Amino acid sequence: MKKIITYGTFDLLHAGHVNILRRAKELGDYLVVAVSSDEFNRLKHKESYHSYEDRKLILEAIKYVDEVIPEENWEQKRDDIKKHDIDTFVMGHDWEGEFDFLKDLCEVVYLPRTEGISTTKIKKDLNNND
Repeated sequence: MKKIITYGTFDLLHAGHVNILRRAKELGDYLVVAVSSDEFNRLKHKESYHSYEDRKLILEAIKYVDEVIPEENWEQKRDDIKKHDIDTFVMGHDWEGEFDFLKDLCEVVYLPRTEGISTTKIKKDLNNND
């Protein structure tokens, strides 16, 4: 079985999220999604609309996702890859090169993001409509 992992906040779920999850799953048989915990988001000075538990619940309902785990810190990726026996690490292309240090443990793939959509854009558009 080929196992894939990806990381993200996955707040305000949109088509871009679904596309990257679908394309990640197409690379293997089992997709693990590590979701930033509320505490980790605070450390990153990032605020989510939905709580970690709600984001986890939503992701677990998506047919491409086999398992959801918490992302608690930047350093846990190497341990997650080993613990979950991961073959391929996937991130959006805007992170190109940032995770190449994991190549000694698994394949690292950067997928193109869906053009014209992001959580940041959604929040900005909503704020502009106030």
